[in-house]
Amino acid sequence: MYRALQINKDDAGYRTELKDLDDSALPEGDVTVQVAWSTLNYKDGLAITGKGPVVRKFPLTPGIDLAGTVLESNHPCWKAGDKVVLNGWGVGETHSGCLAQKARLNGNWLVPLPTAFSERQAMAIGTAGYTAMLCVMALEKHGVKPSDGEILVTGANGGVGSVAIMLLAKLGYTVIASTGRPEEAPHLKALGAAGIIDRKELSEPGKPLGKERWAGVVDSVGSNTLANACATTKYAGAVAACGLAGGADFPSTVMPFILRGITLYGIDSVMAPIERRVEAWQRLARDLDIAKLEANTTEIGLQEAIDVAARLLEGKVRGRVVVDVNR
Repeated sequence: MYRALQINKDDAGYRTELKDLDDSALPEGDVTVQVAWSTLNYKDGLAITGKGPVVRKFPLTPGIDLAGTVLESNHPCWKAGDKVVLNGWGVGETHSGCLAQKARLNGNWLVPLPTAFSERQAMAIGTAGYTAMLCVMALEKHGVKPSDGEILVTGANGGVGSVAIMLLAKLGYTVIASTGRPEEAPHLKALGAAGIIDRKELSEPGKPLGKERWAGVVDSVGSNTLANACATTKYAGAVAACGLAGGADFPSTVMPFILRGITLYGIDSVMAPIERRVEAWQRLARDLDIAKLEANTTEIGLQEAIDVAARLLEGKVRGRVVVDVNR
Protein backbone atom coordinates (compact mmCIF):
# COMPACT_ATOMS: atom_id res chain seq x y z
CA MET A 1 0.00 0.00 0.00
CA TYR A 2 1.06 3.58 -0.60
CA ARG A 3 -0.50 7.04 -0.22
CA ALA A 4 -1.17 9.12 -3.30
CA LEU A 5 -3.29 11.89 -4.68
CA GLN A 6 -5.76 10.53 -7.20
CA ILE A 7 -7.81 12.43 -9.76
CA ASN A 8 -11.15 11.05 -10.90
CA LYS A 9 -13.68 12.29 -13.40
CA ASP A 10 -17.07 10.56 -13.44
CA ASP A 11 -20.74 11.21 -12.75
CA ALA A 12 -19.73 12.78 -9.43
CA GLY A 13 -17.57 15.31 -11.25
CA TYR A 14 -13.86 16.14 -11.37
CA ARG A 15 -12.09 15.74 -8.04
CA THR A 16 -8.70 15.14 -6.45
CA GLU A 17 -8.45 13.09 -3.25
CA LEU A 18 -5.77 11.66 -0.99
CA LYS A 19 -6.06 7.87 -1.02
CA ASP A 20 -4.36 4.70 0.16
CA LEU A 21 -3.70 2.60 -2.94
CA ASP A 22 -2.57 -0.95 -3.46
CA ASP A 23 0.61 -1.50 -5.48
CA SER A 24 -1.58 -2.94 -8.23
CA ALA A 25 -2.64 0.66 -8.94
CA LEU A 26 0.88 1.51 -10.13
CA PRO A 27 1.11 1.87 -13.92
CA GLU A 28 3.33 -0.09 -16.28
CA GLY A 29 7.06 0.57 -16.17
CA ASP A 30 10.42 -1.09 -15.64
CA VAL A 31 11.55 0.96 -12.63
CA THR A 32 9.71 1.38 -9.32
CA VAL A 33 10.78 4.38 -7.24
CA GLN A 34 10.26 5.16 -3.56
CA VAL A 35 9.39 8.84 -3.81
CA ALA A 36 11.05 11.05 -1.20
CA TRP A 37 9.93 14.47 -2.43
CA SER A 38 7.77 15.91 -5.17
CA THR A 39 6.80 19.47 -5.99
CA LEU A 40 4.03 21.64 -7.41
CA ASN A 41 4.41 23.22 -10.83
CA TYR A 42 1.87 25.30 -12.75
CA LYS A 43 0.90 22.21 -14.76
CA ASP A 44 0.29 20.29 -11.53
CA GLY A 45 -2.02 23.09 -10.40
CA LEU A 46 -4.02 22.79 -13.61
CA ALA A 47 -4.24 19.01 -13.21
CA ILE A 48 -5.27 19.00 -9.56
CA THR A 49 -7.92 21.70 -9.95
CA GLY A 50 -9.17 20.60 -13.36
CA LYS A 51 -8.77 24.14 -14.69
CA GLY A 52 -6.79 22.95 -17.68
CA PRO A 53 -7.01 19.86 -19.91
CA VAL A 54 -3.84 18.34 -18.49
CA VAL A 55 -5.04 14.91 -17.35
CA ARG A 56 -5.87 12.63 -20.28
CA LYS A 57 -6.98 9.45 -18.46
CA PHE A 58 -8.74 8.64 -15.20
CA PRO A 59 -8.14 7.71 -12.48
CA LEU A 60 -4.64 9.19 -12.43
CA THR A 61 -2.11 10.40 -9.88
CA PRO A 62 -0.84 13.92 -10.66
CA GLY A 63 2.72 15.15 -10.22
CA ILE A 64 5.26 15.69 -12.99
CA ASP A 65 8.38 15.64 -10.75
CA LEU A 66 10.03 13.34 -8.25
CA ALA A 67 13.27 12.71 -6.46
CA GLY A 68 13.67 9.34 -4.84
CA THR A 69 15.33 5.95 -4.63
CA VAL A 70 14.95 3.00 -6.98
CA LEU A 71 13.20 0.09 -5.25
CA GLU A 72 13.09 -2.37 -8.16
CA SER A 73 14.45 -2.21 -11.69
CA ASN A 74 14.35 -4.26 -14.87
CA HIS A 75 16.15 -1.47 -16.74
CA PRO A 76 19.87 -1.86 -17.52
CA CYS A 77 20.78 1.63 -16.38
CA TRP A 78 19.24 1.46 -12.90
CA LYS A 79 19.51 -0.76 -9.85
CA ALA A 80 17.91 -0.77 -6.40
CA GLY A 81 19.35 2.01 -4.27
CA ASP A 82 20.06 4.46 -7.11
CA LYS A 83 19.02 8.07 -6.48
CA VAL A 84 17.03 9.47 -9.39
CA VAL A 85 15.11 12.51 -10.61
CA LEU A 86 12.17 12.61 -12.99
CA ASN A 87 10.80 15.63 -14.87
CA GLY A 88 7.97 15.49 -17.40
CA TRP A 89 7.61 12.83 -20.11
CA GLY A 90 3.82 12.98 -19.78
CA VAL A 91 3.94 11.72 -16.19
CA GLY A 92 1.03 13.27 -14.28
CA GLU A 93 -0.80 13.68 -17.60
CA THR A 94 -1.15 10.29 -19.30
CA HIS A 95 0.93 8.21 -16.87
CA SER A 96 0.26 8.20 -13.11
CA GLY A 97 2.69 10.53 -11.45
CA CYS A 98 4.71 11.60 -8.50
CA LEU A 99 2.45 13.13 -5.85
CA ALA A 100 2.60 9.74 -4.19
CA GLN A 101 4.87 7.62 -2.04
CA LYS A 102 5.64 5.29 -4.96
CA ALA A 103 5.87 5.65 -8.73
CA ARG A 104 6.46 3.15 -11.51
CA LEU A 105 8.15 4.58 -14.56
CA ASN A 106 10.00 3.98 -17.79
CA GLY A 107 13.69 3.90 -16.88
CA ASN A 108 14.54 5.93 -19.98
CA TRP A 109 12.82 8.92 -18.35
CA LEU A 110 15.10 9.08 -15.32
CA VAL A 111 18.30 11.04 -14.73
CA PRO A 112 20.75 10.57 -11.86
CA LEU A 113 20.25 12.82 -8.86
CA PRO A 114 23.26 15.19 -8.95
CA THR A 115 25.46 14.64 -5.91
CA ALA A 116 25.39 18.40 -5.30
CA PHE A 117 21.70 18.21 -4.33
CA SER A 118 19.64 16.44 -1.70
CA GLU A 119 16.33 14.99 -2.86
CA ARG A 120 14.51 17.93 -1.30
CA GLN A 121 16.76 20.45 -3.04
CA ALA A 122 16.23 18.70 -6.38
CA MET A 123 12.49 19.18 -5.96
CA ALA A 124 12.97 22.79 -4.87
CA ILE A 125 14.33 23.08 -8.40
CA GLY A 126 11.89 20.70 -10.10
CA THR A 127 10.62 21.09 -13.63
CA ALA A 128 10.26 24.83 -13.09
CA GLY A 129 13.93 25.28 -12.24
CA TYR A 130 15.10 22.79 -14.86
CA THR A 131 13.05 24.72 -17.44
CA ALA A 132 14.61 27.98 -16.27
CA MET A 133 18.02 26.44 -16.89
CA LEU A 134 16.98 25.39 -20.40
CA CYS A 135 15.95 29.01 -21.03
CA VAL A 136 19.30 30.33 -19.82
CA MET A 137 21.13 27.78 -21.96
CA ALA A 138 19.15 28.96 -25.02
CA LEU A 139 20.14 32.59 -24.40
CA GLU A 140 23.77 31.57 -23.95
CA LYS A 141 23.74 29.47 -27.13
CA HIS A 142 22.33 32.48 -28.97
CA GLY A 143 25.35 34.45 -27.81
CA VAL A 144 23.69 36.78 -25.29
CA LYS A 145 26.41 37.99 -22.89
CA PRO A 146 26.14 39.92 -19.61
CA SER A 147 27.73 42.93 -21.30
CA ASP A 148 24.94 43.05 -23.90
CA GLY A 149 22.44 44.62 -21.50
CA GLU A 150 19.43 43.85 -19.35
CA ILE A 151 17.62 40.51 -19.29
CA LEU A 152 13.87 40.58 -18.66
CA VAL A 153 12.33 37.79 -16.60
CA THR A 154 8.52 37.72 -16.60
CA GLY A 155 6.37 35.89 -14.07
CA ALA A 156 9.20 36.61 -11.67
CA ASN A 157 7.49 35.32 -8.52
CA GLY A 158 6.69 31.97 -10.12
CA GLY A 159 8.84 28.86 -10.17
CA VAL A 160 10.50 29.41 -13.55
CA GLY A 161 10.93 33.13 -13.07
CA SER A 162 12.41 32.99 -9.59
CA VAL A 163 14.98 30.33 -10.49
CA ALA A 164 15.84 32.14 -13.73
CA ILE A 165 16.62 35.27 -11.71
CA MET A 166 18.97 33.32 -9.43
CA LEU A 167 20.77 31.66 -12.34
CA LEU A 168 21.15 34.76 -14.48
CA ALA A 169 22.31 36.92 -11.59
CA LYS A 170 24.97 34.40 -10.56
CA LEU A 171 26.17 34.28 -14.18
CA GLY A 172 26.67 38.04 -14.14
CA TYR A 173 23.61 39.26 -16.05
CA THR A 174 21.60 42.34 -15.08
CA VAL A 175 18.11 41.01 -14.44
CA ILE A 176 14.90 43.03 -14.49
CA ALA A 177 11.98 41.19 -12.91
CA SER A 178 8.39 41.70 -14.02
CA THR A 179 5.79 41.06 -11.33
CA GLY A 180 2.25 41.98 -10.41
CA ARG A 181 3.12 41.84 -6.73
CA PRO A 182 5.20 44.93 -5.89
CA GLU A 183 5.33 43.87 -2.24
CA GLU A 184 7.59 41.02 -3.35
CA ALA A 185 10.26 43.40 -4.70
CA PRO A 186 12.61 42.91 -1.70
CA HIS A 187 12.43 39.12 -2.14
CA LEU A 188 13.14 39.33 -5.88
CA LYS A 189 16.08 41.65 -5.30
CA ALA A 190 17.42 39.22 -2.69
CA LEU A 191 17.31 36.53 -5.39
CA GLY A 192 19.41 38.74 -7.65
CA ALA A 193 17.09 41.07 -9.58
CA ALA A 194 18.67 44.47 -10.24
CA GLY A 195 15.31 46.11 -10.87
CA ILE A 196 11.56 45.54 -10.84
CA ILE A 197 8.84 46.55 -13.29
CA ASP A 198 5.09 46.23 -12.92
CA ARG A 199 3.65 43.50 -15.11
CA LYS A 200 1.03 45.99 -16.31
CA GLU A 201 3.77 47.54 -18.44
CA LEU A 202 3.77 44.32 -20.48
CA SER A 203 0.36 42.71 -20.02
CA GLU A 204 -1.73 45.23 -21.97
CA PRO A 205 -1.94 45.23 -25.80
CA GLY A 206 1.07 47.09 -27.17
CA LYS A 207 2.66 48.36 -30.37
CA PRO A 208 4.26 46.06 -32.93
CA LEU A 209 7.62 47.64 -32.07
CA GLY A 210 8.68 49.48 -28.93
CA LYS A 211 11.86 51.06 -27.68
CA GLU A 212 14.72 48.56 -27.67
CA ARG A 213 15.62 47.54 -24.13
CA TRP A 214 16.21 43.83 -23.55
CA ALA A 215 19.26 41.87 -24.66
CA GLY A 216 17.32 38.73 -23.80
CA VAL A 217 14.08 37.57 -22.21
CA VAL A 218 12.89 34.58 -20.20
CA ASP A 219 9.10 34.47 -20.48
CA SER A 220 6.72 32.11 -18.71
CA VAL A 221 3.58 34.21 -19.24
CA GLY A 222 2.77 34.30 -22.97
CA SER A 223 -0.02 36.40 -24.51
CA ASN A 224 0.49 40.19 -24.54
CA THR A 225 3.46 39.90 -22.19
CA LEU A 226 5.40 37.79 -24.67
CA ALA A 227 4.35 39.99 -27.58
CA ASN A 228 5.50 43.15 -25.80
CA ALA A 229 8.73 41.50 -24.70
CA CYS A 230 9.52 40.64 -28.32
CA ALA A 231 8.60 44.18 -29.42
CA THR A 232 11.11 45.71 -26.98
CA THR A 233 14.00 43.26 -27.42
CA LYS A 234 17.18 44.75 -28.86
CA TYR A 235 18.40 44.11 -32.38
CA ALA A 236 19.51 40.45 -32.78
CA GLY A 237 18.42 39.63 -29.22
CA ALA A 238 16.71 36.46 -28.07
CA VAL A 239 13.53 35.55 -26.23
CA ALA A 240 13.09 32.15 -24.55
CA ALA A 241 9.38 31.31 -24.15
CA CYS A 242 8.37 28.44 -21.90
CA GLY A 243 4.93 29.13 -20.40
CA LEU A 244 1.41 30.42 -20.78
CA ALA A 245 0.37 31.61 -17.33
CA GLY A 246 -1.13 34.71 -18.94
CA GLY A 247 -2.62 32.94 -21.96
CA ALA A 248 -1.71 30.72 -24.89
CA ASP A 249 -2.29 33.43 -27.50
CA PHE A 250 0.55 35.44 -29.08
CA PRO A 251 -0.86 38.76 -30.39
CA SER A 252 2.30 39.91 -32.16
CA THR A 253 3.46 40.74 -35.67
CA VAL A 254 6.48 39.68 -37.71
CA MET A 255 8.06 43.12 -37.26
CA PRO A 256 10.39 42.34 -34.32
CA PHE A 257 11.65 39.33 -36.24
CA ILE A 258 12.19 40.84 -39.70
CA LEU A 259 13.11 44.42 -38.71
CA ARG A 260 15.23 43.71 -35.64
CA GLY A 261 16.25 40.14 -36.35
CA ILE A 262 15.28 38.83 -32.92
CA THR A 263 14.92 35.11 -32.30
CA LEU A 264 12.10 33.46 -30.36
CA TYR A 265 13.13 30.16 -28.80
CA GLY A 266 10.42 27.73 -27.76
CA ILE A 267 11.56 25.87 -24.64
CA ASP A 268 10.08 22.40 -24.12
CA SER A 269 11.03 20.59 -20.93
CA VAL A 270 8.56 17.70 -21.20
CA MET A 271 10.09 15.74 -24.07
CA ALA A 272 13.62 17.17 -24.07
CA PRO A 273 16.23 14.47 -24.83
CA ILE A 274 18.14 12.90 -21.96
CA GLU A 275 21.43 14.49 -23.02
CA ARG A 276 19.96 18.00 -22.67
CA ARG A 277 18.36 17.11 -19.34
CA VAL A 278 21.63 15.82 -17.93
CA GLU A 279 23.43 18.95 -19.12
CA ALA A 280 20.78 21.17 -17.54
CA TRP A 281 21.05 19.37 -14.19
CA GLN A 282 24.84 19.56 -14.31
CA ARG A 283 24.61 23.29 -14.95
CA LEU A 284 22.12 23.71 -12.09
CA ALA A 285 24.58 21.97 -9.77
CA ARG A 286 27.25 24.45 -10.84
CA ASP A 287 25.34 27.69 -11.27
CA LEU A 288 22.55 27.73 -8.69
CA ASP A 289 22.94 29.35 -5.28
CA ILE A 290 21.57 26.80 -2.81
CA ALA A 291 21.07 29.37 -0.04
CA LYS A 292 18.90 31.49 -2.32
CA LEU A 293 17.03 28.39 -3.47
CA GLU A 294 16.14 27.54 0.12
CA ALA A 295 14.92 31.10 0.76
CA ASN A 296 12.66 30.69 -2.29
CA THR A 297 11.11 27.39 -1.15
CA THR A 298 8.01 26.47 0.87
CA GLU A 299 7.41 22.96 2.21
CA ILE A 300 4.01 21.26 2.43
CA GLY A 301 2.58 17.77 2.96
CA LEU A 302 0.74 15.64 0.43
CA GLN A 303 -2.77 16.54 1.66
CA GLU A 304 -1.97 20.27 1.52
CA ALA A 305 -1.09 20.04 -2.16
CA ILE A 306 -4.76 20.12 -3.15
CA ASP A 307 -5.40 23.53 -1.59
CA VAL A 308 -2.02 24.99 -2.53
CA ALA A 309 -2.58 24.02 -6.18
CA ALA A 310 -5.56 26.40 -6.36
CA ARG A 311 -3.55 29.21 -4.76
CA LEU A 312 -0.73 28.59 -7.21
CA LEU A 313 -3.02 29.22 -10.18
CA GLU A 314 -4.27 32.40 -8.51
CA GLY A 315 -0.72 33.75 -8.37
CA LYS A 316 -0.66 33.64 -4.57
CA VAL A 317 2.35 31.34 -4.17
CA ARG A 318 5.91 32.65 -4.04
CA GLY A 319 8.73 30.73 -5.67
CA ARG A 320 8.88 26.97 -5.32
CA VAL A 321 6.80 24.50 -3.31
CA VAL A 322 8.23 21.13 -2.28
CA VAL A 323 5.92 18.30 -1.24
CA ASP A 324 6.90 15.85 1.48
CA VAL A 325 4.94 12.81 0.26
CA ASN A 326 5.36 11.09 3.61
CA ARG A 327 3.31 13.59 5.60
